[in-house]
Amino acid sequence: MSETFNNSQPISTADIPTPFYIIYEDKLRANLQKLKNVAEKADIKIIMAFKANALWKTFPIIKEYFDASTASSLNEMKLSLDYLGHDVHAYCPVYTDETFPKFLAGCSHITFNSLAQFERFHTAIDKWNDTHPDNPVSVGLRVNPHCSVIETDIYNPCVPGSRFGENPSKLTEGLPEGIEGLHFHALCESSSYDLEKVLHAFEEQYGHLLPHIKWLNMGGGHLITRSDYDVKHFIKIMNKLHDKYPHLQIIIEPGSAFTWQTGDLITQVLDVVEDAGIRTAIIDASFACHMPDCLEMPYKPVVAESLPDTDKKDGISYRLGGNSCLSGDFVGDWTFSTPLLPGQRLTLKDMNHYTTVKTTMFNGLQHPSIWLQPSQGAPQLLREFTYEDYRDRMS
Repeated sequence: MSETFNNSQPISTADIPTPFYIIYEDKLRANLQKLKNVAEKADIKIIMAFKANALWKTFPIIKEYFDASTASSLNEMKLSLDYLGHDVHAYCPVYTDETFPKFLAGCSHITFNSLAQFERFHTAIDKWNDTHPDNPVSVGLRVNPHCSVIETDIYNPCVPGSRFGENPSKLTEGLPEGIEGLHFHALCESSSYDLEKVLHAFEEQYGHLLPHIKWLNMGGGHLITRSDYDVKHFIKIMNKLHDKYPHLQIIIEPGSAFTWQTGDLITQVLDVVEDAGIRTAIIDASFACHMPDCLEMPYKPVVAESLPDTDKKDGISYRLGGNSCLSGDFVGDWTFSTPLLPGQRLTLKDMNHYTTVKTTMFNGLQHPSIWLQPSQGAPQLLREFTYEDYRDRMS
């Protein structure tokens, strides 16, 4: 970036050098309020997944609505303890002798991926709970409902051969003493109807265990804040579950739903090239580095300045290419009413959830700065990246 800003300057987004992410407080609060309303009406506990959002400078806003989290690493656990809350629900595919004592000291709930992992550490748990009666850890086991409702295998925890969760054949005679909860995760930006299918499969395989546990964590992937999500249907499913198992605390840990459509990535065109009849506008950001899900899923983000698909015949089509040396660092195509020119800004919509947490510094590309647009007033700088950030990641 050619300039450095501080939060005291009265600027507008037009003054901020590209590329930059910007998070909108009003949109974030709208999502949080919707989730809070659902939690109350469905009588469930909603906790935040750091794997989708770790922008801790926005946590004071989130903490007004939710203060519990799910952690899949010690770093995520520490982030919650420092900035969100001490109600931390840990799940790791594998814990080690080095990491497990730290999880015990920092978490309220710990879920194991297998019975073997539970057997390895249950003595340490019993000792902890005996010596910390005011701060006990509740233990859970992840299970695999073997119900695939996700089309993209890289995001499908129930794909054949999955390494996630214990199989029902190991649990026909019940759960070992000490396990108080069950956990499954089988969704990804999914609907309430997908959840209904998964929950049916889960009950068929593991329903005999439900009368004997205290809590059920249904994982993430519940995209409750998407405009077409059937909230009434979700609440109906939860109420039905409460009727069948009134003793169970129901927990979900959505990631995308917290920050869905709450932020954008602002970039600008650097050059336009053409080959084989394909026009590519090269931007000062990178899909591979700054929007990796666009290539992994894959999906094409909305560009605010482009024409709707229904108007394509009236415009000029472009790919957008990232400014890295990776040949596949492009997504397309979009149609614009006028030719794209160097210096023109483009707004790539919905670039907050699973974006800022997954970025890389491949090629040493300038990392986008991160800004918050408060409900009132000028944008505030949350983080600006420098050469030293790139250098210090290396040895």
